[in-house]
Amino acid sequence: MQSALPNPRIFHGWFVVAAAFAVTFVGFGCAYTFSAFVEPLQREFGASRGSISLVFSFAGFLYFGLGIVSGPLADRFGSRRLAVSGMILIGLGLAAASAARSLAEVYAAYGLGVGLGVGCAYVPAVGAVQRWFVRRRGFASGLAVSGIGVGTLVMPPLASALIEILGWRGAYLALGALAATIGGGLALLLENDPRDRGLGPDGDPPRPGEQPARPEGASVGEAIRSRRFLGLYAACLICSFGVFVPFVHLVPYAGDHGVVSSSAVLLLGVIGVGSTAGRFFLGGLADRMGRECSLLIMFIGMAIALAIWLISTNIWSLAGFAFVYGVFYGGWVAVLPAVMMDYFGGRNVGGIIGILYTSVAFGTLIGPAAAGFAFDFSHSYRLPILAGVAANIVAAVIVAATSKAAVRRKATPLA
Repeated sequence: MQSALPNPRIFHGWFVVAAAFAVTFVGFGCAYTFSAFVEPLQREFGASRGSISLVFSFAGFLYFGLGIVSGPLADRFGSRRLAVSGMILIGLGLAAASAARSLAEVYAAYGLGVGLGVGCAYVPAVGAVQRWFVRRRGFASGLAVSGIGVGTLVMPPLASALIEILGWRGAYLALGALAATIGGGLALLLENDPRDRGLGPDGDPPRPGEQPARPEGASVGEAIRSRRFLGLYAACLICSFGVFVPFVHLVPYAGDHGVVSSSAVLLLGVIGVGSTAGRFFLGGLADRMGRECSLLIMFIGMAIALAIWLISTNIWSLAGFAFVYGVFYGGWVAVLPAVMMDYFGGRNVGGIIGILYTSVAFGTLIGPAAAGFAFDFSHSYRLPILAGVAANIVAAVIVAATSKAAVRRKATPLA
């Protein structure tokens, strides 16, 4: 008598994770090459560091802020269309930036192209992953957004090499072609919901004669009026003033301290290594120790890492900062969507995550540019770095207080 062979098919949710990985790898990888372009753009247009930094801030505001639109659209029409459109927009934006003849044209081309492109793709891709998993949601979410970390590792050195070979204009054109073809092609693997394939989350089969249940959860209005959402929104808004400062200013900071350009740009890759490790390991660890508690640890970890940056002045200490910061930043990005799913369910998860990310949008709009203008004024990054430390500590306090209040309300018996 032959024993039945196990089903060799891979759960399709992992293909959705792979597609989200590709979207985040290409989208954020292209966006986070910006630090490599700061000095070439300054030379080309004779602009201050603050003015150049505003290009990234504008794009960041759009790609986080647009989630408030792209999330609900993905809930209604599917993630695939939004993500593919986003990858094409990134490609067009980078191609247009390569032809810019003024800094204003760079603002328009890079800001609108990359900003709108990542905004169309990111929240729909991450939101889709949440519906395919329950038991391993933290790990799956971490794996999906680890594309950001790997993109940060691979793309800035690639951009630096392309600048050396092709100049900054040719480098932007090459990155645009990569985004539209590879990113757009792999985004076709995205699917919104396991029930469309007759599956349940985590690959569990539906009961005989039953179709998998429709996603349940809070409405968008119920979610955004809750104390948990408001507390998390405030925490993310405050912390994000400092979160993206290293992605723009770490390379110039290293150059100011005597690190050669070819080595300085590798520091972004070290952030990528740490970020990838954080998304893989801290995302999975959060499933076991509690995702809400893990989120609190991420804020504290980012504060400690930024404090390390404050005293780092050579390539090795800066690399240590970059790795530690990347670990906790990556964990923050991985855990945040899973916490939203835990709080509010899957019915409107894309829309709810999109609204939450508007908090990050405002912080990204102000933080990197303010750090650049602060440097132009004082010729030092001390004040922006200290502000980032303080912001993450305040965010941790808000999350802890909100969580404690929620536990107290659950423990209070009804009158």
